[in-house]
Amino acid sequence: MSSFSKIKLKSIAFAFVSGLLLSIIIYFIIEFFFNSSFNSLSQFFILISILTSVSFFFTYLYLKFFIENKIKEIYNSVIPQNEVISNNLISTNMEDLINELKTYSQESQTEIKSMQEKENFRRNFIGNLAHELKTPLFTSQSYLLTLIDGALSDEKVNLKYLKIAEKAVERLIFIVKDLDLITKLESDNMNLEKSKFNLISIINNVFEMLEIQADKKNISLLIDSKMKRVNVHADQEKIHQVLTNLIENSIKYGKQDGTTEVSIEDLVDDRLIIRITDNGKGIKKEHFERLFERFYRVENSGNRSTGGSGLGLAIVKHIIDAHNEKIYVESDLGVGSEFSFSLEKSN
Repeated sequence: MSSFSKIKLKSIAFAFVSGLLLSIIIYFIIEFFFNSSFNSLSQFFILISILTSVSFFFTYLYLKFFIENKIKEIYNSVIPQNEVISNNLISTNMEDLINELKTYSQESQTEIKSMQEKENFRRNFIGNLAHELKTPLFTSQSYLLTLIDGALSDEKVNLKYLKIAEKAVERLIFIVKDLDLITKLESDNMNLEKSKFNLISIINNVFEMLEIQADKKNISLLIDSKMKRVNVHADQEKIHQVLTNLIENSIKYGKQDGTTEVSIEDLVDDRLIIRITDNGKGIKKEHFERLFERFYRVENSGNRSTGGSGLGLAIVKHIIDAHNEKIYVESDLGVGSEFSFSLEKSN
């Protein structure tokens, strides 16, 4: 038997006993003050029964009202003030009450956890954004101040410092452009302009663009496809950016004298899968879930050996999602990484 059932039985017993005692008191009051007497035992029991029933009814109503008010106080103590609780929704069954309070508690905990995650994300975002903007700003400022303090007279130092300051400003512009793009992507303000185009041509174009960067680490850029033409249906400019970001990341985190290979395979009848594979540093699996977050880096913030806006993979994810396609990641630490995504074929 539940605790509430015991309370209810005690309440009924209390109401009955109270009603009976009250009836007996009323009976003696009537007989003593009004000098009335009952001619038979049956009349006595009838009166007692009527008085007991009436007393029981009103006593029970009072107890029920008292218990409901107490339960309502419990509801009000755990439910926010802006939520109005109707009497019809208040259960006087203890098991229902416990279940409802448990459900509300779980929902509240989930909501609190979600709010905490959002707050942590906001703090991380602001912290990372400040770090990414601070680096090029301080670099540019320090070199320009050096020039102002007297280095302008030396032509070699002058040119060298101005070029470094220019690169810092370029990185700053790059970050701002990526921020603008990802804001548009997240607010669904970007319209895809899908068309038929040759994916092989786009890959070769990205290779040419990143050739100098790859040569610095002697990384070979390879394409594993015997076909000269692979037609897809997508937004050409956006897919160009996806390939640029993924291949650039592969070079950035690739090892000296390594390789970055792009391969194209049939996935299903109307889909291709494009894989970008390297034999670089690799990524721990614990980082997989957060790889596509804005400004998230596998490297520690205080030990970043690579540049960039920190938005590359987040942009990639948004573009692939906008195409209703999927992106995958596989990696082994110290062995290398593979990022792959699907695209719609075009005849």
